[in-house]
Amino acid sequence: MKVTYKKHILNFKRPSGTSRGVLTEKETWFLLLEENGKRGIGECGLLRGLSVDDRPDYEEKLQWVCQNIHLGKNKLWQELIEFPSIQFGVEMAFLSLQADNTFELFPSDFIKGKDSITINGLVWMGEETFMKQQIEEKLADGFTCIKLKIGAIDFQQELDLLAFIRKHFDANTIEIRVDANGAFSPDEALEKLQLLSKYQLHSIEQPIKACQFEVMQQLCKQTPFPIALDEELIGIYTYEDKVKLLETIQPQYIILKPSFIGGIKGSLEWIEIAEKMNIGWWITSALESNVGLNAIAQFTYTLNNKMPQGLGTGGLYTNNFNCPLEIKKGQLIYNTDLNWDFVV
Repeated sequence: MKVTYKKHILNFKRPSGTSRGVLTEKETWFLLLEENGKRGIGECGLLRGLSVDDRPDYEEKLQWVCQNIHLGKNKLWQELIEFPSIQFGVEMAFLSLQADNTFELFPSDFIKGKDSITINGLVWMGEETFMKQQIEEKLADGFTCIKLKIGAIDFQQELDLLAFIRKHFDANTIEIRVDANGAFSPDEALEKLQLLSKYQLHSIEQPIKACQFEVMQQLCKQTPFPIALDEELIGIYTYEDKVKLLETIQPQYIILKPSFIGGIKGSLEWIEIAEKMNIGWWITSALESNVGLNAIAQFTYTLNNKMPQGLGTGGLYTNNFNCPLEIKKGQLIYNTDLNWDFVV
């Protein structure tokens, strides 16, 4: 088997704001397998500043994978426990190599174009007018669930944006999720949750920074509407530690980003534990290219979770790869009339 890897820089169409700053580009890495005339492609979706495997030895670990590919998918996954994005890239590459079609990893009605995945429409942080423009576009595009990044502009302005939506659409028409990315301080979090609750929100992701377990536990007990853990799951490697985290905090939801939490196997572990505790969950992409998004979407479809999923990031870049994934009326579809154009 021939194994190589390549770095690829994805360029945002416009700077995208989060509570940690503004993103203009996104680094990603591709693992490329070749055997008996077949090709396998996996994306290692690293997000600098957030991924737990954002380490100086990242490329060195990719070289190690190339040298040890003979260990196979399962053994490599164990050895890469501290490199979740590479775990997912390895899983993806092997599935791709074994598939009849390089990009059809999970045969289903989704990739036959017979069914779709409901997704949320993502509204990025920015000036009030820009956020309002995005909201109006998402509503016009037929989304019934929108997700707003909050925590970067004035909190009252954010409340005003929520009021703007609710003035025109009630909770039965439009579901609103907000993502604070840990922007609230522990002292103010509960008060802000109470103010947000006036707008009948579905949930809030990560209101405070991760690893403040006692504070988060209390917030989840006292919150007026559901809290979803996101960054809190990053860097929790073992099954036992996953159980301990969810038993301690007891959130209403968890959000699974395969590139951050050990790919398919890591996601399935979190789901198994959460379901035993009656904790809800959904899956979100983490700014991967269309290659990684495609794998996540196909995997997600097999799980039969009818909640809106966070898989609408394919159109963010100027230099993404052309592919059959399309968004129509708040649904992610696989258009079988379109082809892949993957060149790195």
